[in-house]
Amino acid sequence: MTDGERRYDDGDETPLAGYAALATAFAVGAGLFTAVARRRGLRLPDAVPPWDVALLGTATFKASRLLSKDKVTSFLRAPFTRRERDSDAGEVMDAPRGDGLRRAVGDLVTCPFCTSAWVGGALVGTYACAPRAARLLSAGLSAVTLSDWLQYAWSLTEQKAEG
Repeated sequence: MTDGERRYDDGDETPLAGYAALATAFAVGAGLFTAVARRRGLRLPDAVPPWDVALLGTATFKASRLLSKDKVTSFLRAPFTRRERDSDAGEVMDAPRGDGLRRAVGDLVTCPFCTSAWVGGALVGTYACAPRAARLLSAGLSAVTLSDWLQYAWSLTEQKAEG
């Protein structure tokens, strides 16, 4: 069977029920946020300026990497993952463990792309409720992202000078 023909079957280890539970939790959270915001009369912005989108996007990138790859946040992932190896710049490679919902959460918290949907949802919700606070938080995370890039550039400069 080729990859294009692969199907979910009884022998597949993909935790579909766990994924469904996580998707349901995300949808319920978004629904609850919407209901509470509407009940409290929260007025959503008519438009989001491109600068805010860029700021929220950069902050989502950094927060997702912090949650899914940073050594310091390993304690959050530990119940759902096992350490595979250390990587560059204080990042780690964790792998999901267990099965069912535990495995699904492990898949979520080890994948910065997957985590970004949750982080982005939280930041956008914060932006809707408290735009100034969301901008400040996003600016801080974006500053760390810029700092990381400068650290990488500095490291490359040092490596070239040595070698």
